[in-house]
Amino acid sequence: MTKAAQNLTAEGGPQRRLPAHEVIYRQLRGMILFGEFAPGQAVTIQGLTDRLGAGMTPVREAIRRLTAEGALEFQGNRRVCVPLLSAANVSELILARQWLDPHLALRATERAAPADLTHLEELDAGLDAAIDRGDLRGYLELNYRFHKRLYDLADAPILADMADGLWLRFGPSLRVVCGRMGTRNLPDKHKELLAAMHARDAEGAARAIREDVIQGMEQVRQSLDDPGPHD
Repeated sequence: MTKAAQNLTAEGGPQRRLPAHEVIYRQLRGMILFGEFAPGQAVTIQGLTDRLGAGMTPVREAIRRLTAEGALEFQGNRRVCVPLLSAANVSELILARQWLDPHLALRATERAAPADLTHLEELDAGLDAAIDRGDLRGYLELNYRFHKRLYDLADAPILADMADGLWLRFGPSLRVVCGRMGTRNLPDKHKELLAAMHARDAEGAARAIREDVIQGMEQVRQSLDDPGPHD
């Protein structure tokens, strides 16, 4: 299992034996989520089986699920790719995240225990360390895990699944943006969010995460206006 898949599994609780198709799904999902495939980059199904060291059946099942989630699209000739985002796609994502993320942050603030806030602070400290050492992959993983933990704390599984699913849509493009800008040029509003959560200021937490979302998604939008070589 890849490090990304291990992290994603760890966020869900204690490790347990998973069926092969679920392991491959999580591996491939992590590869997409953290930008191992650039938007528009075609890969063959056989190439994925070789890369993942898996059989054709679990790989096909993972591709089917990820295609249904909008993370992959078929190109014919046994090839799939991560869809390219349009400006209209990004506008939809911004609209969706501007509602979902603040609402989940508000609920999380109302429900978070001190240990939960400590965990969020640890994730954010790790994220800061990744920025300082220029670790792009570490930044992407920890930023996702920070937001995912916030979703889990909200205790709204349907909304959390919706918010989490959106990351598959913009994650690959975020990787391209971060690759161009470098980690030191990637500010966030996590400190403001955590301060509001400690103060039990649910509305303040919602405002902080809304600003964080808009800031990140506008960087993705700007990358579409100024296309360059993928990192």
